[in-house]
Amino acid sequence: MAQALNTANMSFEDALGALETIVRSLESGKAPLEEAMSAYEQGMALKTHCEKKLQEAQMKIEKIMQAKDGSVTLEKFLDNNNQ
Repeated sequence: MAQALNTANMSFEDALGALETIVRSLESGKAPLEEAMSAYEQGMALKTHCEKKLQEAQMKIEKIMQAKDGSVTLEKFLDNNNQ
């Protein structure tokens, strides 16, 4: 069985790349069942990690607003769920 994947210190790009590799492997259908199940579990951990990284980035985004008088302000980004 494959070793558990530690995603704690992975960048979004590294995690996404690893997830894409797992998806290609699973789509090929060549892996034995136990290996495929382990890869699927790792893929789910990577997916969760990527979603967390995206949420963290979204919370940091600021929206630049320009008022009619020409002044510029920054507002925290709100997604459709938080408006």
